[in-house]
Amino acid sequence: RSEAVEGVLEAIGKVGLKAGRDVYIALDVASSELWAGPSDAPDAGGGNYVFKKSGEPGRTSAQMVELYADWIRQYPIISIEDGLAEGDWSGWQLITKTLGDKVQLVGDDVFVTNPEILKRGIADKVGNALLVKLNQIGTVTETLDAVRMATDAKYATIMSHRSGETEDTTIADLAVGTAAGQIKTGSASRTDRICK
Repeated sequence: RSEAVEGVLEAIGKVGLKAGRDVYIALDVASSELWAGPSDAPDAGGGNYVFKKSGEPGRTSAQMVELYADWIRQYPIISIEDGLAEGDWSGWQLITKTLGDKVQLVGDDVFVTNPEILKRGIADKVGNALLVKLNQIGTVTETLDAVRMATDAKYATIMSHRSGETEDTTIADLAVGTAAGQIKTGSASRTDRICK
């Protein structure tokens, strides 16, 4: 909901910074958690995206894309992660076609750092950035293969922490070593995230 974005903008102003100049907004929507339907596969139809806490009516993939387009017009949003559910490939194609030249569209759940899935995503024009989680695919080799494939396809890459991590700083080294240019380490609230 836009109230959360408004709260972030207020906080940015209170510390003396200007949103859209000093600070930009990146959303991690985790839309797979919003999907409500007869199956876990949005492309199968028969469901929609539901904002349970707000009580708003469910939205189709196209309505979610319209919502993001509206927010991008209003707020300095530069990145949207998991804007649609992992199984909503037609929705991902729509959001990429509609917003892919305006913001970074990061695939986490949709790609799961898997070179085979990423290969399909590139071919189907799904997203324009890959969230990279070293222990998600299983091996360093597969992780580097995914990064190389994304880079070759002109997709941005973002090295990312995982929930329940230790203070190991390997992902910071990977971010530098692969020239990812971006790292996602969570909020500056716990040592496992701050050390990265």
